[in-house]
Amino acid sequence: MNNEKLIELRGVSKSYDGETVLCSIDLDIHEHEFVTLLGPSGCGKTTTLRIIGGFVTPDEGKVYFDGKLINEIPPHKRPVNTVFQRYALFPHLNVFENIAFGLRIKKTPEEEIREQVKEMLAMVNLKGFERRRVDSLSGGQQQRVAIARALINKPKILLLDEPLGALDLKLRKDMQVELKRMQRATGITFIFVTHDQEEALSMSDTIVVMADGKIQQIGTPEKIYNEPENAFVADFIGESNILDGVMLEDYKVRFSGQTFVCVDKDFAPKEKVDIVVRPEDVDVVAVDKGMLTGTVSSVTFKGDYYEIIVDVGGFKWMLETSDYVAPEATIGLHIEPEAIHVMKKSEYSGKFGDYSSFSDELEHLADTEEEEE
Repeated sequence: MNNEKLIELRGVSKSYDGETVLCSIDLDIHEHEFVTLLGPSGCGKTTTLRIIGGFVTPDEGKVYFDGKLINEIPPHKRPVNTVFQRYALFPHLNVFENIAFGLRIKKTPEEEIREQVKEMLAMVNLKGFERRRVDSLSGGQQQRVAIARALINKPKILLLDEPLGALDLKLRKDMQVELKRMQRATGITFIFVTHDQEEALSMSDTIVVMADGKIQQIGTPEKIYNEPENAFVADFIGESNILDGVMLEDYKVRFSGQTFVCVDKDFAPKEKVDIVVRPEDVDVVAVDKGMLTGTVSSVTFKGDYYEIIVDVGGFKWMLETSDYVAPEATIGLHIEPEAIHVMKKSEYSGKFGDYSSFSDELEHLADTEEEEE
């Protein structure tokens, strides 16, 4: 990416009440980029956003904008606007005046205000809503007004803190497409915070995966999904079977009691590793054609595929297949070399990737708890 660096964080740390929230992170953000900070609650993503916005001062480290140190510069003097999950619109002003607010403060001529507000209303698909009261709008419409109000100031950077969190699923999906379109149309750098992996994958140019106050991996959505750097990233982005393995030599790895050909190299001989195999990359075959054999523990219909949990030697695998397989059936599993991804051991090894305790209910409960935080 040739775009200039806009923001640089160097060795940035932050603690609250003795609890480290950010641990010496380095991050570069380039102009015209859609960057997503992704991770579970409490990983430090919102703190990172707030440090960039100037709402939080780091305990250590430096924040640069366009090469200039901005640690001491207050939020209103930074070329940054923020859209929060609670949209913070002015209830006593109509849609037009909410959007025009920033321009009025700058004493922009009336004619220019009218032009620019009109342009913004068209961009966020709210033509004809000028005189409406904001409290008569739906959540999605209020969200668009908040975005228009931020974009009209033509900031270099737009910070978006879980802005779609309050919307229902269908509206969220629509707004994801809208936001990406607006970012492309304006060329403004968007820095977006979410804990929703799908949202991050579908919108971003660059994803920054965070956990425990540290950056775990930075890359394109494809790279993060296909080549996770550790067990945390592999588990957090999509479903993954993560197993203990041993790298016998270049292109040869052993796991689940079998030796497999893979496409990875440059590990030490006999190095212990983590293996990732995505559920959609395992083929169900006849037992005599299988590299591994297992017993089907459960089958869930998901619309365009079946989600199958298979017990292979006491380790529960998740598979996604378009063919129905009966519970209790014994099946063979076939895995192509490209489907095997080998990772270095990390502090997250052994914590993820076995679906022994898996159920949709558990997953749903975890999601609900996260939203309440």
